[in-house]
Amino acid sequence: MSSTRHSPCLHLLQQWQNLTMKQIKQIHAHTITNNLTRFSYISSRILALYSFSPRSHFHYAETLFTHIPNPNLFDYNSIITSYTTNSQSHKSLSIFTKMLNTNIRPNSNTFTTVVKACDTLSSLEQVFSLSMKLGNSSDLYFVSSLIIAFSKHGAIHFARDVFDESSNRNVVCWTSLVSGYCSCGLVNEARELFDEMPQRNDASYSAMVSGYVKNGFFSEGIELFRELKKNKGCAGVKPNGTLLVSVLKACTMVGAFEEGKWIHSYVEENGLEYELELGTALIDFYTKCGCLKSAEEVFEKMAVKDVATWSAMILGLAINGNNLMALKLFEKMEKVGPKPNEITFIGVLTACNRKSLFGEALRLFGIMSEKYGIAPSIEHYGCVVDVLARSGRVKKALTFIESMHIEPDGAIWGSLLNGCLLHGDFELGQKVGKYLIEFEPQHSGRYILLANIYANMGEIYEVLSHLRRKVEEFSGDKDALFSFEI
Repeated sequence: MSSTRHSPCLHLLQQWQNLTMKQIKQIHAHTITNNLTRFSYISSRILALYSFSPRSHFHYAETLFTHIPNPNLFDYNSIITSYTTNSQSHKSLSIFTKMLNTNIRPNSNTFTTVVKACDTLSSLEQVFSLSMKLGNSSDLYFVSSLIIAFSKHGAIHFARDVFDESSNRNVVCWTSLVSGYCSCGLVNEARELFDEMPQRNDASYSAMVSGYVKNGFFSEGIELFRELKKNKGCAGVKPNGTLLVSVLKACTMVGAFEEGKWIHSYVEENGLEYELELGTALIDFYTKCGCLKSAEEVFEKMAVKDVATWSAMILGLAINGNNLMALKLFEKMEKVGPKPNEITFIGVLTACNRKSLFGEALRLFGIMSEKYGIAPSIEHYGCVVDVLARSGRVKKALTFIESMHIEPDGAIWGSLLNGCLLHGDFELGQKVGKYLIEFEPQHSGRYILLANIYANMGEIYEVLSHLRRKVEEFSGDKDALFSFEI
């Protein structure tokens, strides 16, 4: 190795953080042509660089590993990490088994990576058992990885056992278990653990608040955030982007406008970047609160916009009645933005809910699959039926429903029935209404629509008798939904 100690190649490998993939390949080629790969340090370092490279270069690591005659622990850890990172879990476990058979003793880094590759609870238990025998249970990163892995498999009791039996726990371990409880729907248990934490950081608050939000406890999530603000950051804890996104989602769900507006002010005052998730969450919040101007300001300030950002803005314009602006923004997205997805098309089809835009709705529905290869969902079909029915094309809407590749739901039939009532097609409305009541007998709104159809046909007594019979049939109580006096 002394002959390579001053090699430019070795110097470059030591500066690996700054290397591009093109440079790594050039270095690799240089080592091969100069017979430097016989030195284990050089081959190991190149293997590590390939292992942490993007997925498109993953096979280089795999090929290089097979050409190393006697891989060491560092080599095994590199290739196991590469397999795990690239979702090749079965290969990770296979290499791990091979490693054990060569009598190379795994370390805590090995186990931390391998537990992430365990796609079954039984394999995870086996790895955990082996790690206990080899004395790796005290490593903080390994403990945290185990807690996350067991929680992912729904074995929260095992995660708690790992936590309780660990002699060395830090804030990461505590936070991992809080997240684990939340992922299993045990929000109260998570809050109890959160309150017991000897130390909290921004990740801890993010875990608890996002846990509340994901489980539908929106007010509780906002209240915890308020506690954090009231305590002036709780010993230096400052809200991070992930925490702010979770709070914004909660604010959107319950309409907590002032709290969401405070977050926007906080971002501005602290010079925070409008990163993808945060910026998109602010757009979603403002549009659903009807503040389009603020949403547009955030949209324009975002340096990078992904498909979720564009879709949120388009849908926001649509639901606030700015139909033409939403369609123009979609046109711009097609020219300069990312490729639209299924959510984008829900937004643009929603924007077509005016009578004059039914043709545009059909055109967009067509290009969705023809141009972008997106299979229509029930939501896409529902948008088209709604605009056709609203515009008075009820027969066309019925034909469209009959051509659907999936079973229409009650909302779609309800849109058609509403269109029949709105535009006076009572004969079709009567047929659709009767079918819809059979389809959704417990939905009281369907009875009311059918009642209006019959009333417009001058058959109010018939509908009242019909509705009473249906109510008695499905509820056992003739006064449950209606108590008409004739």
